Amino acid sequence: MKRIDAATLKGWIGDGQELAILDAREEGGFGPSHLFWAVPCPLSRMELRAPALLPRLDVRITCVDGGEGCAEILAAYLLSLGCSDVSVLSGGTPAWVAAGYVAFSGVHVPSKAFGEWVEHHYETPSVSAQELHAMITEKRDMVILDSRPMEEFVRMSIPGGIDVPGGELVYRFGEFVTRPETLVVVNCAGRTRSIMGAESLRSAGIPNEVVALRNGTMGWELAGFTCAHGRTESYPSRLPPDVETALSRADRFARQHGVRFITRAELAALTADATRTTHVLDVRAPEEYAEGHLASSLNAPGGQLVQSVDMWVAVRHARIVLVDDTGVRARMSAGWLRQLGGWEVFVLTDGLSGRLESGIPQPPCPEADAIHVPQISPAELAAMATAGSVQVVDLARSVQFRAGHVPSAIWGLRGRLARIAKHLTGDRQVVVTAPEAALAKLAVPELRALVSAPVKLLTGGTAAWKAAGFPMQADRRNPEDRDCEDVHLLPFDHNDGVEEAMLAYLAWEVDLVNEVHKDGDAPFGAWRS
Repeated sequence: MKRIDAATLKGWIGDGQELAILDAREEGGFGPSHLFWAVPCPLSRMELRAPALLPRLDVRITCVDGGEGCAEILAAYLLSLGCSDVSVLSGGTPAWVAAGYVAFSGVHVPSKAFGEWVEHHYETPSVSAQELHAMITEKRDMVILDSRPMEEFVRMSIPGGIDVPGGELVYRFGEFVTRPETLVVVNCAGRTRSIMGAESLRSAGIPNEVVALRNGTMGWELAGFTCAHGRTESYPSRLPPDVETALSRADRFARQHGVRFITRAELAALTADATRTTHVLDVRAPEEYAEGHLASSLNAPGGQLVQSVDMWVAVRHARIVLVDDTGVRARMSAGWLRQLGGWEVFVLTDGLSGRLESGIPQPPCPEADAIHVPQISPAELAAMATAGSVQVVDLARSVQFRAGHVPSAIWGLRGRLARIAKHLTGDRQVVVTAPEAALAKLAVPELRALVSAPVKLLTGGTAAWKAAGFPMQADRRNPEDRDCEDVHLLPFDHNDGVEEAMLAYLAWEVDLVNEVHKDGDAPFGAWRS
């Protein structure tokens, strides 16, 4: 196993060649301190995540951690996949800091820092919560567009707001604004998606006055105002009436920032190039993607892609090809990605014109396919639960488990299931559930080593249990904040000290520009590749 020091990795980051830096820790360990361009690939999910992040196995890869040995485990797994250029950063992130380099806290840091850079660079105007509240009271001619995904909007929103995720804003704008005199306010939970949404409209040449809501719903709550809950107002699911105008605006923006355009035939040549990595991403909404998509593409809704690019793209200086139906959303996302990361970015002009696949494909996982485990239906589980003859282990993300799980289920994190072994006593049947069947299967050998009882899988997971009409249990303190090792908790996920957490989060976002400047590895807006 090849090992490198911090100076070598620093040089690689700046040499303009393809490089993936994968951090093997769980998000709870990754969040407090990590390299700027490091992408989470936690050991608990590495079999699902690594293949999606690494379309080309020959790419240069460095595994990092906090110095506790996770990187070596991930590196060994990558070598077993056939990756041919894998190294480990000796000493992990602590050695990086000891060498005098900058470590960052938080998650999706490149995207968050880019949003703050955008505000400084483009001088994006904003209004405070107090100013917005006064305008609402005065019944100002305005529209409030929330740039987050629907699940976040439902949780809390600005009263009167409409959910239009960031990647849809330029595309759907004409659905909500017909008068140039109408003020447009864009908000999110904090800062950067508000900024990116507002600046997308401004950069596309929207004639209206557009402002970001400073500090989003957090700022609204901190100012003493109350968010709405449970609202679902959004855009109609149809082709927007002014799509040609939107396309013209988006095309101008994309070309201004060096986006290139290719056909499906040219894409085949790119993906056949064994010397380069090509990520193919469909930026439409998940329901549109499910109706029909290019077989080689992953779904990465545009606004979320730009603001959490490390969920889908790990390889620096790779090629990114974006796909949609009309070209508007792909062009807007591509223009921002060009400024953010230095990738070669292409828009596929005929991506949906040929043969398509439907549904939401599950990531291939041959390791899980090789594990054969008997399954149990939700009805059978309900009967066993009534009889008290079953123990359920749920491998969902901790915040997802808090929101709803099979009653009396135990939350577990794959790779650390020994910690819950004391609860899996006797000969009662153990049933495993997870959002992905592959993840549940992968945990079975670990559980079999810990318990004497037989282990089965819940068919369809917790989603099937809920769909069958069986009760769900929710508990915000199970697991407690300190035990949520798999996530970097956001302010609203905390049970205690929420206001302090919001203030700290907003201060962190604002300071990212300064930290990026000290680090020196992200010349936003200045890429030439």
